[in-house]
Amino acid sequence: MTKNLLIALLASSILTGCQSLTQQPADIAEIDAENEAIGAPEADVNDLDFIDTVKPVRSDDAKLVAKKNTEKADANLPPEDLWDRIRAGYQLDLNIDQPRLKSQLRWFSTHQTYLDRVSKRGERYLHYIVEELEKENMPLEIALLPIVESGFDPFGYSHGRASGPWQFIPSTGQMYGLEQNWWLDGRRDIKLSTKAAITYLKRLNNMFDGDWLHALAAYNSGEGTVMRAIRRNKNAGKPTDFWNLDLPAETRAYVPKLLALAKIMKDPAKYDYETYFIANQPYFEEVNIGGQIDLAQAAEMADVSIDEIYLLNPAYNQWATAPDGPHKLLVPVDSAAEFRTKLAQLPAKERVTWIRYTVQAGDNLGGVARDHNTTVAVLQDINKISTSFIRVGQQLMIPVAGQNAANYTLSSHQRLLKKQSRSPSTNRIKINYTVESGDSLWSIAQKYNTDSKTLARWNNMGLGDPLLPGKKLSVWMKPDTSKSTSRSVVKRVVYTIRSGDSLAMVADKFNVSVNEIRKWNPKVGRKKYVQPGDKVTLLVNVVGG
Repeated sequence: MTKNLLIALLASSILTGCQSLTQQPADIAEIDAENEAIGAPEADVNDLDFIDTVKPVRSDDAKLVAKKNTEKADANLPPEDLWDRIRAGYQLDLNIDQPRLKSQLRWFSTHQTYLDRVSKRGERYLHYIVEELEKENMPLEIALLPIVESGFDPFGYSHGRASGPWQFIPSTGQMYGLEQNWWLDGRRDIKLSTKAAITYLKRLNNMFDGDWLHALAAYNSGEGTVMRAIRRNKNAGKPTDFWNLDLPAETRAYVPKLLALAKIMKDPAKYDYETYFIANQPYFEEVNIGGQIDLAQAAEMADVSIDEIYLLNPAYNQWATAPDGPHKLLVPVDSAAEFRTKLAQLPAKERVTWIRYTVQAGDNLGGVARDHNTTVAVLQDINKISTSFIRVGQQLMIPVAGQNAANYTLSSHQRLLKKQSRSPSTNRIKINYTVESGDSLWSIAQKYNTDSKTLARWNNMGLGDPLLPGKKLSVWMKPDTSKSTSRSVVKRVVYTIRSGDSLAMVADKFNVSVNEIRKWNPKVGRKKYVQPGDKVTLLVNVVGG
């Protein structure tokens, strides 16, 4: 243990767990007071309602037949229901009498619709995760860990910058080979992130001499945090098991969450719950595509929705796979043969759409890349340019999306737009703020009477994400209630400046202040004078005076 302790303390200076804080999935609207008191995670940055509408491609008829077969299954044959296979692979001690575990059991057993939702999301991924865990002879309770981490949301992103179903922070992801660039984020790759999580968990289990509860706690808060807690207890003559360690409140709730899920899934009838049936068979198949391909075209060739392609390949940020690889795509098992046939018939030059662009006066390579939703590196590579210098009249070949950008619903840009357009409550006004030099999340939050964490959540950001000048942020302003009467109905009004108008005149007309107009409309507010045709958004009390 001493040797492992020294190794762990050294490693912990580099690794701090897969995430700073585990995030409770966003669709959990209620958190009971007891759960909150022991560190129930807060809402994830992402909203899952749209993902839940993308129905898995397996037909209901096929699942019904499989479920009926399960009821009369031969004991010598593999189970038809994946949950039976998972239960058979349990290795952890679930017979624990601890208040924290009881609290989590109460919460999950009274939120059974949530259990159904995460099971449906996990249907695409669970079979693969189970197979990988079995290969390493690891406890199959760990197959439920993405529920605790991300609610099986492959796009889950926390304020601590953790991403993907297993919630790797950037540094830990990089150490485990999960590439992160403009085109893709390997932390969201279903296969790569699962293998990385298993490797990391195995390493932690070895570090803690086979104690899985210590390893799981370290996965959440970092091995250094757990090792220091163990050392403190040893020095004080106290027990060093997980339940007696002085760990962060969120980590103290993290392990009980997994154990509670495992107990409910082991004996659902005891909790008056019926598990969502998941067929014990692969959901997806990996296809070598040999080069870059437009994801909309791939979806058409596989005869599935583009959302299905994104949910199986959530690592891809843009409208296409990465030009430099990995040149692979996951498609539903039933679509793989047809997809391979059509792919073989498709000429390489037709896998993405190309345009020929003639360089204009004033152009630079960075601007051309931004205008066409690509990167300087891609343009340099495709056009065999070794520098950023381009000349007027030069022609560039540029890969572009084959369909309207809005059709790539789950690309990073479209997910951000959806998030930024979602009002957190009624009677709020959306402000589009452009980041300026010297800005920080804190300074912008202070300006608009909110906090950094909320501002980050509105914009699908982590608190440590870079904030570069020119970045567009959405701010959801509350109306000024200081002037409100008992009769108050606030409406959003967009007013077009007319000839002769000034901000003072507009403020007077709608019974608001000039400062409020400037806050609500940063772009117009920075101008010395408004011009006819400028539009300003106002929050107006249409009832009270």
